[in-house]
Amino acid sequence: MQIYNSKNRRKEEFIPIHPGEVRMYACGPTVYDYFHIGNARPFIVFDVLRRYFEHRGYKVTFVQNFTDIDDKMIRRANAEGITVKELGDRFIQEYYKDAQALGVRPATVHPRATEHIPQIIELVQKLIDKGLAYEVNGDVYFDTSAFPAYGALSGQNLEDLEAGARVEVDSVKKNPADFAVWKAQKPGEPAWESPWGLGRPGWHIECSAVSMTYLGETFDIHGGGKDLLFPHHENEVAQSEGATGKPYVHYWMHNGFINVDNEKMSKSLGNFFTVRDILKEYDAEDVRMFMLSAQYRSPINFSREMIAQAHSSLTRLYTARDQMGFLLQHAPERALDEGEKAFAQRVAGHIAKFDSAMDDDLNTADAMGAIFELVKDANQSLCAESAKGAIETALNALLELCDVLGLLMKKAGDLPADIQALADERAQARKDKDWKKSDELRDQLKALGYTVEDTKEGQKVRRTV
Repeated sequence: MQIYNSKNRRKEEFIPIHPGEVRMYACGPTVYDYFHIGNARPFIVFDVLRRYFEHRGYKVTFVQNFTDIDDKMIRRANAEGITVKELGDRFIQEYYKDAQALGVRPATVHPRATEHIPQIIELVQKLIDKGLAYEVNGDVYFDTSAFPAYGALSGQNLEDLEAGARVEVDSVKKNPADFAVWKAQKPGEPAWESPWGLGRPGWHIECSAVSMTYLGETFDIHGGGKDLLFPHHENEVAQSEGATGKPYVHYWMHNGFINVDNEKMSKSLGNFFTVRDILKEYDAEDVRMFMLSAQYRSPINFSREMIAQAHSSLTRLYTARDQMGFLLQHAPERALDEGEKAFAQRVAGHIAKFDSAMDDDLNTADAMGAIFELVKDANQSLCAESAKGAIETALNALLELCDVLGLLMKKAGDLPADIQALADERAQARKDKDWKKSDELRDQLKALGYTVEDTKEGQKVRRTV
């Protein structure tokens, strides 16, 4: 597999540190509100990466944190008259609801920053002991000038940063680019005991502490949005490698931005949406399908038209799955004929094409193309007389590949009781040759979101996705 490594700015062959095992980390949400549509993209992308590694037979340990202490959380908790922990508890549960709706599986571990204060304090102390951090009035800052490689990950020039570019100058710092790894308590803030007095961790230090706690001092993959490359990930590298003297991460992966109606998403433009808002209007699986329609590093434009296109594509997949499932119920048990054997070989070729696309830096767009080629081939090759084995080969391939992408999660077949009653009534009307009533019931089902197809094997009813 080739992965574009942000660290070296090129595609590189993925070679895990431990054969047969992948250890990966992705930055999670700050749990002061529902997560927004921009957050949804990395959550989906790195869920797919994890699924693909498992598809290829790797054991995956995937860690995604919850930032449950920061300025935004403190402000909101104080405004609501609750504790920061109560706020965090609430929005962690809301994260799980929205993530599950989007088909994002829970990580192997979801560590909370506040549950790892001892590990954070230990890491900060190591930096001080090595002369890489210094304390000022209870605050502890990382000394960027003491880490020669600072800026290498993001391509930033430390001299430019020290001149004040993109960094707010703070008079208590040795250098403008220095950043807080521990913050002294201010009035109204939660705090923990530390060698430097009551305080709380800085944002960057938590990711280093929790990732190394669960994945080791050096691990395979670290992911996140491009917006985190600097300063967050740059600072992670500095404090982690400064403390351990070892490489922190072998492969850095960063997904592209989401625009909304061809404009950058921002609160000032009024196009900043939480996933909870989006799911009031759009089906969650349509949103996931949309997110995977472009290669993860490319920018992607969120619009009604794009969601409608994703919906249409997803409908094709569900239709193919349900059609194969329907054929399977009536398929003859016999050996494959020569044409079916050739079809089974083509199915293997579609799977290989899917894997090849995913091996090319997780190119979900081309992988999706391979799935639709499989669907087209199945639609042209399978019929009511096809052998059960040929249908199963195609259906199992479709389900396996879509599972890697987290698609086709809705169950097949089971109709709600009221819909099943209408379908049974229509089947009886056709049996009685009451065509007028049959057509009326078909229209009624259509209005309720169900398509009726009459085949020689019988009536087939499916939900319009």
